[in-house]
Amino acid sequence: MKATFMYGAGDVRVEDVDKPALVEPTDAIVRTVRTCICGSDLHPYHQMPASEQGAPMGHESIAVVEEVGSEVTEVKPGDFVIAPFAYADNTCEICRDGFQTACPHGGFHSTLQAEFARVPQVNGSLVVVPGVDPETASEELLASLLTLSDVYLTGHHAAHMADVKPGQSVAVVGDGAVGLSAVLAAKQLGAEQIILMGRHTDRTDLGREFGATDVVAERGDEGVAKVLELTGGHGVHVVLEAVGHMPAYVQSYEIIRPGGVISRVGVPQYEDAPVGFGSLFGKNARLAGGPAPVRAYLEDAIQQVLDGTINPGKVFDRTIGFDEVPAGYAAMDGREALKVMVDPAR
Repeated sequence: MKATFMYGAGDVRVEDVDKPALVEPTDAIVRTVRTCICGSDLHPYHQMPASEQGAPMGHESIAVVEEVGSEVTEVKPGDFVIAPFAYADNTCEICRDGFQTACPHGGFHSTLQAEFARVPQVNGSLVVVPGVDPETASEELLASLLTLSDVYLTGHHAAHMADVKPGQSVAVVGDGAVGLSAVLAAKQLGAEQIILMGRHTDRTDLGREFGATDVVAERGDEGVAKVLELTGGHGVHVVLEAVGHMPAYVQSYEIIRPGGVISRVGVPQYEDAPVGFGSLFGKNARLAGGPAPVRAYLEDAIQQVLDGTINPGKVFDRTIGFDEVPAGYAAMDGREALKVMVDPAR
């Protein structure tokens, strides 16, 4: 089968490897229907040290179950499923609290950019898409279902952790696929004013379609001044930070209003960050967010996609086959593509 490996910064290869096998009785083997490249995959693409041992890649997938272990009871061969980017038992105390990405018996996928994959902890992870045949489903539907493995529900998690309420003002920092998903999620939760901070017109146009009321292309002090102008000088109730770099965090605490919430879902590329009087403390601002527990939101989100309430799959603007995956990474890195989907049949 074909699978994606990264050998160092900028060095992505698709190789022929053996099909995976069951290891634990709670495993399943799935056949990929669609997978994709994530913005977070670009972090190692920029900075991974060169290695003779390639690292397998990929954590987003919709698939058909091929084989299950002896203790799997929730899915069966032939089921069309969504694989959250983190697997979990979904029964422990942490999972019952709704934080499956911190499950002590779970982990994060890194092998899903492949034609087949082994999925652990299947009973707590894979979720069946009811009534959909992936062989006849539209590309639009498949794209939206694929976003539920990570990108849309990461945006939703940002809004959920910030407790976005009807009538609030929200700023979204970052016009990547997660940022645009956060715009859509904030709209679904009733935000009245949604300010998208991004400067790529093709992306911010989709942001407006998803619900952004304003776009701020300026960065730094100019961007902060523009947001304050749009909010009567007070700042926004909520900031959804979907970048993960320090300038985005600084921008976030500079535009939050007193008592507001900054919710981060961009994977932070730093450990130390300001939290003192001049950043969070002086404003009584709160900091929330983290890796999205996709499993906690999946059933509701699947229904929203199936009934047409949301169409988050519009974030995909390029579809490729496995042989083109290295070019897909380069296109996303060069901002020639917003988010790239991989169709194994191409």
